[in-house]
Amino acid sequence: MPPPGAPTAVLSPAELARYSRHILLPGVGVEGQQRLAAAKVLVIGAGGLGSPAALYLAAAGIGTLGIADFDKVELHNLQRQILHDTTAVGHPKVASASTRLSALNPHIRVVVHAEGVTAANALALFAGYDVIVDGTDHFPTRYLNNDAAVLTRRPLVYGSIFQFEGQVSVFDPTRGAPCYRCLFPSPPPAGSVPNCGEAGVLGALCGTIGSLQAMEAIKLILGLGEPLHGRLVVFDALGHRFRTLNVRRDPACPLCGTDPQIHELRPERYAFGCAPLPATASAAPAALVMPPETSPTEIDVATARDLFATGTAALLDVREPYEHAICQLPGSQLVPMREVPAMLDQLPRDRPLLVLCHHGGRSERVTRFLRSNGFARATNICGGIDAWAAELDPSLQRY
Repeated sequence: MPPPGAPTAVLSPAELARYSRHILLPGVGVEGQQRLAAAKVLVIGAGGLGSPAALYLAAAGIGTLGIADFDKVELHNLQRQILHDTTAVGHPKVASASTRLSALNPHIRVVVHAEGVTAANALALFAGYDVIVDGTDHFPTRYLNNDAAVLTRRPLVYGSIFQFEGQVSVFDPTRGAPCYRCLFPSPPPAGSVPNCGEAGVLGALCGTIGSLQAMEAIKLILGLGEPLHGRLVVFDALGHRFRTLNVRRDPACPLCGTDPQIHELRPERYAFGCAPLPATASAAPAALVMPPETSPTEIDVATARDLFATGTAALLDVREPYEHAICQLPGSQLVPMREVPAMLDQLPRDRPLLVLCHHGGRSERVTRFLRSNGFARATNICGGIDAWAAELDPSLQRY
């Protein structure tokens, strides 16, 4: 990329002045800057990675910059999501992003996709762009983005972060590179890998990885240098070390292998969240008694609220004390996850024990631990207190 005879755009004197430092570069010049102005790049997620990626793509003069995100700005986003400021809290991220990017560079066109990327719209959406930049932070969407990019023959610039480490690659089977499924054939079990809301993330690390993603997108458009085809860059922020790992295309890959099995986007393929709620857990008020033999391992927040309200269940909060200070549910018992093993004798075994954390990951692990130690009525609250705040009680401070 780009193909011979790739479209270019005419640059005004103001644009020539704005991009003069680009134009001085060997391999860019006026023609390269024109290609950037004619290019269409979709950034998925206006969060920690999407923010720096979108800012540098806008500053670089990408002619059409799409931003896909269905979420709203929250206070805890501002530690790393530099597209937004305090005045944007509570507003759609795409609105905040559009305002910021248009102010940064009025010569570009910002297109917002407030519905985000779904199995229903991904193929048509991706087909309208040249390069896809994936700034999402959870597995279902990553697999969806990868599959849609392969099916529409678009290069996907991948980035991910975890605490003090980041990764970048370019998945592009059309040009001989592997896809995301070649690297990670199947998603991990739900709750087994904490997201940044549970594990934390260094804000400046997002800037490093998002900037690298922007760099890869620009290289693809210009046909400059060596894109990260078949290579995964791993950055250790604490040791300030970069490693490059070779990634081979998997002939058995169900998406881009020699005998592909995935030819369309099926919504159920990207539903890696909580297990379906058994009918006995919510079919009738009587089910809220939840005898041991029918106690589900996981329930949603609405069912948990109704069960707790009956007074027959205990609510165990396994978050950290600082999280409990941000928001808590009245009547809950705080026992941080690391302290649970020492507190088993003080937890009830004779009634349902509902386990709560921030998003449901830690509580899922605690629930499995409790059940293995004889707490047959321990049940995880799917989505945690964040889902409780989003769906049931907006007065709770989200973080």
